Amino acid sequence: MRDEEKDQSGRPGPPRLALGALSGALAGFAALAVAEPVAAAVRPRSGPVVVVGGAAIDATPAPLKDWAIRHFGTDDKLVLQLGILAVLALSALALGVLAVRFRRAGAAGVLLLGAVGAAAALKRPDSVGLTDALPSVVGAVAGALLLYGLTGRLTAPARSTSPEPGSVSEEAAGGPRASEAWDRRGFVLAATSAAAASAVAGAIGRSLNGSSGRDAATSREKVVLPRPGSPARPLPKRAGPRVAGISPFITPNQEFYRVDTALVVPKVDATGWRMRIHGKGVRRPATYSFDDLLRRELIERAITLSCVSNEVGGPYVGNARWIGVPLADLLTECGVRPPSRGGSADQLVARSVDGMTIGSPVEDLMDGRDALLALGMNGEPLPFAHGFPVRMVVPGLYGFVSACKWIEDIELTTFDSYDPYWVKRGWARRAPIRTESRIDTPKPFARPKAGTVMVAGSPGPSTGASTRSRSASTTAPGGKPTWPPSTPATPGASGRFPGRRPRAATPSPSAPPTAPAPRRPTDGPARSRTAPADGTPSS
Repeated sequence: MRDEEKDQSGRPGPPRLALGALSGALAGFAALAVAEPVAAAVRPRSGPVVVVGGAAIDATPAPLKDWAIRHFGTDDKLVLQLGILAVLALSALALGVLAVRFRRAGAAGVLLLGAVGAAAALKRPDSVGLTDALPSVVGAVAGALLLYGLTGRLTAPARSTSPEPGSVSEEAAGGPRASEAWDRRGFVLAATSAAAASAVAGAIGRSLNGSSGRDAATSREKVVLPRPGSPARPLPKRAGPRVAGISPFITPNQEFYRVDTALVVPKVDATGWRMRIHGKGVRRPATYSFDDLLRRELIERAITLSCVSNEVGGPYVGNARWIGVPLADLLTECGVRPPSRGGSADQLVARSVDGMTIGSPVEDLMDGRDALLALGMNGEPLPFAHGFPVRMVVPGLYGFVSACKWIEDIELTTFDSYDPYWVKRGWARRAPIRTESRIDTPKPFARPKAGTVMVAGSPGPSTGASTRSRSASTTAPGGKPTWPPSTPATPGASGRFPGRRPRAATPSPSAPPTAPAPRRPTDGPARSRTAPADGTPSS
């Protein structure tokens, strides 16, 4: 046999191994492509990449999650998906090389990958049953059959016509024997056809998935938010100092941070959405539609949300005007009482359409703060990325114990009897937001010129326990910082939990500063916290 087809040991040479790797890549592509329309028919979130990615997120240790959020921000899910695809691609290449010599073993490897995807699908918290395994199984079978067929072309003898009388055969002339030749033309035709068919299958699957998303988008476009019965108070005139570099008092929807575990943003059709309230201490269980909530008297509040992974001065904090139904009113109508009034449930577990569970203290939800089932954000229906059609918003609590997006179920229970998603991973059951502040300008590592330096930012309590706050100015090295009063936040109707930090802007004469300005937010006469010059928060 020729050198390029076999080495001296009789094993397939580099060209055929490369074609085997190509066969593996095509098989992997075909498996994912065929899985797309199957997932569209079964359930869009049952696709193999989505379920394997969800399993990877669930298994990731909390410190690694925090690292990913800090370094990749809202692109962390894209990085994970690219990582999964890279692993699948390398696995497919390796299985293709293996299949050149061991066709059945290579095909079995593809089926094994499909089994991993099927198992991940069945273990997802939002799994609806065995049908969730179909996209991974059907895709793997298609990929295994393709790999087996393509590598068969690399070993099958090429078809040839009978030699004419008197002619010399290729084998007699020193060419490859018929038993050692392989079907080049057949391989090229099969590989090209498989690639085209896979592309068509993938396009059909994406189109079908997109149609379900279009129905949800249409339902959102038809939503008209009624005027809230209790609107948020107007912002103070000095709430937004005209200082370059300071963040806006209200965070635009497109700039509002997003931190969750959903690889694919759920797109829920509001016309078919339902939410149930049930469980321990619920004397009158109830089910609500989106229209049921829209017909109720809505309130509007300016509330700040903050992610527990947010570092001092980080971007994962935002303020918006939320429109929704007071959650305490719904719970009271269902006969729920807080523990302080003899209620038997101390934890509310909110469930999302994607299976996420968030646990919140019942006492906090019914203590007078404006805990909402939000329907709108900054004057429009919730964006899909922020929980359309309905989500929870609770002032004073970190998101992992309050901010359930795409909510569809509320169960009353106890902390002793049920651990929600984050608690199972070692996180706290209760997580009130700590008093904090942020300097927006000057930016970190900035080198202001000598003279007057404007220091501006958002000091004060995220919990909104009061409206007192102060801002620090930068002074000359060795000088004492001044603490002028800041513009207070709008207290809201309740006056107790505005959930928004005040703003401050202070010009200060200084030489080039040698350290960041300290921050000293206060949330009451007896409580204040100062972040030292190195930026480390202190209690």
